[in-house]
Amino acid sequence: MRRSQRSGAGAGGHRAGNLPLELNAFVGRAAELTQLGAALGAARLVTVTGLGGVGKSRLAARAAARTRPRDGVWRVELAAVREAELVEYAVVEALGLTDHTSRPPRQVLLDHLSKRQLLLVLDGFEHLVDACASLVGELLRRAPGLRVLAVGRRPLAVEGERLFPLAPLTEREAAELFADRAAASTPGFTLHDGNRADVRELCRRLDGIPLAVELAAGRLRTLSPAQLLMRLDDRFRLLTGGGRDALPRHQTLRTAIGWSHELCTPEERLLWSRLSVFAGQFDLEAVEYVCGGDGLHPDNILDVLGELLAQSVVTREETQAGVRYRMLDTVRAYGTDWLAATGDTARLRRRHRDWYMGLATWCELDWFSPRQREVAARVEAELPNLRCAMEQCLSEPGGGHLGQYLAGTLWFYWVGCGRLSEGRHWLERTVLLDTEHERSRLKALWVLGYVAILQGDTVSALAALAECRERAEHSGNSLALAYAEHRTGCLALVTDDMARAETLLRSALDRYQEIGELNSNVLMGQVELAMTLAFQGDLPGAVRLCEDVRRVCVDHGERWTLAYALYVLAYAAWTEGDLPGARRLLVECLDINHVFNDLLGTVLAVELLALITAAEGDASEAAVLQGSASRMWPSVGLPLFGSAYYNAPHEQCEATARERLGDERYEECVRAGARLGRQAAVGRALGHTRPRLLGALPPPRGLPEPPDMRKPAASPTRKGGETTG
Repeated sequence: MRRSQRSGAGAGGHRAGNLPLELNAFVGRAAELTQLGAALGAARLVTVTGLGGVGKSRLAARAAARTRPRDGVWRVELAAVREAELVEYAVVEALGLTDHTSRPPRQVLLDHLSKRQLLLVLDGFEHLVDACASLVGELLRRAPGLRVLAVGRRPLAVEGERLFPLAPLTEREAAELFADRAAASTPGFTLHDGNRADVRELCRRLDGIPLAVELAAGRLRTLSPAQLLMRLDDRFRLLTGGGRDALPRHQTLRTAIGWSHELCTPEERLLWSRLSVFAGQFDLEAVEYVCGGDGLHPDNILDVLGELLAQSVVTREETQAGVRYRMLDTVRAYGTDWLAATGDTARLRRRHRDWYMGLATWCELDWFSPRQREVAARVEAELPNLRCAMEQCLSEPGGGHLGQYLAGTLWFYWVGCGRLSEGRHWLERTVLLDTEHERSRLKALWVLGYVAILQGDTVSALAALAECRERAEHSGNSLALAYAEHRTGCLALVTDDMARAETLLRSALDRYQEIGELNSNVLMGQVELAMTLAFQGDLPGAVRLCEDVRRVCVDHGERWTLAYALYVLAYAAWTEGDLPGARRLLVECLDINHVFNDLLGTVLAVELLALITAAEGDASEAAVLQGSASRMWPSVGLPLFGSAYYNAPHEQCEATARERLGDERYEECVRAGARLGRQAAVGRALGHTRPRLLGALPPPRGLPEPPDMRKPAASPTRKGGETTG
């Protein structure tokens, strides 16, 4: 039996409480303790809710012990109470009351509590919600000095109730808990450089659930942290062996989660199992499509999901993409086992795949619209599910063409939101598959070529685009042919073959016009053609093209391509000596790129802003910006594509800054810039922390000398990165 605190006497000689003594260290939860204490001071009924094993009881007991009601703190453990009519007797017993009259137990409690000031802790009430809600409601109405701290997996839903949902531990706190419990069970255990990474990953995969962490620590008697990680796929078999004095449902992870499962209705259990096919966050529309039918009517899903939320099986999150839901991995794993037992896994995974293929299709269409930013946020939120959908496409027989379609359809995300490296991974996997669906393969090929160009991998880009063009000509696919020609022109641009780039880009744009294609890719083709004209000295032609792009972007609400048009316009303004105009254009360009997490667009804008800053007379700040750009390039790909044309402004900026500062001071400023994180670097480039200018230098007169095209351009090499272009 647990030792209890029944120390001292309250008013009238009554004992001051029965909180159990803590037998091991209380780890973490400092912020939650403070917040729960404040809630207890502000409301007469506070309910701590959360998943089984998340630490509700321990936190509530610690918070309750900090209170000082005149007549003490009294805890009622309801886990072992099975009948609703016994709840009142359990409270009477916990308060140590003896009554031999014929009065009903509720009346005994009302008489006892009516003039007392105490805190009543009701722990583990979730299987007795109605009985507890009825009792608590009446006690609070008729005993003004009473406060109640309820602890369970769902709310009581009593008037005046203040909810305190408890999240799992942070990764750091979970690691501290693991180390403390491991040292107790395995003397001599400490966290050190050899095991710290494994422990932190173990705690992350266990979702920071204290019970799971403590059970894992107990396994160190026979396994190392690394071995625990290797066996974690079967977590429910691995994480057993809780202390003999623990509640039965807390002696293994399976029983802790299973207790929540037992409290669910058949519909709730069915939805729980079907929700296990989702990864990360998901929204209501996805749940209704994927999980509805076969025993679960779509019209009922909202109510059933609400019950799972109330029972802490599912959590609700506010995100940039709207209201979304999530299951902890441990809860999902339990649902996965139940779904497998029903034999319905394959069907649910196909429905999940179909939903996210439809979502990707819609997002691609909506990318060319005023909702571009919302589309970016939506795909970012859905990325774990999109990954699962692609794995499903690639793992099922005959699904290769669906994987090609999905990977190609997400081109706007790979290149527009800083995910080149991951896009390359999926695209390369899909194009290895032979399928009979030529259209999907062609799209995957030109997108792969595009991604490889931006990473500086000329050989792979040429191979993918040549195959795309050859297959498109053979099959008569004029759209794929236009894209292959467009991206080949883009490759010529970044490898300094301006004449070929202009020819190919003009031809591709003509093909787009003939087909009637208009989207961000087509506009980007105009921007790339404008860049070739600017590099060849035709600034008026470049400006006309980009002003046309700007008008179309404004008409359609397109922002991503607009940023690149602004970059070319800024380049033209700088070349003509309009430094204020160039800066205004680049600030808007950089702001857009940063919002979309477009690292290539960001670093190109920072490079050109460094040159503008040097031309304005602030050589030290220009060097700092160049240093910050040097830190970004390894995450993008080949710096400035290895292009002499793109590199000319960088070299001019460096020469100007070195001349003004001297080599030693220049290198010092570059090193300072290289220490800036991306957020700080962008803020600096936008002028948020920019020091006062030191005095302007004369603006440039005309274009810089073009590179000698008789000499070979720098040879791009393959470098992966998370970026766009």
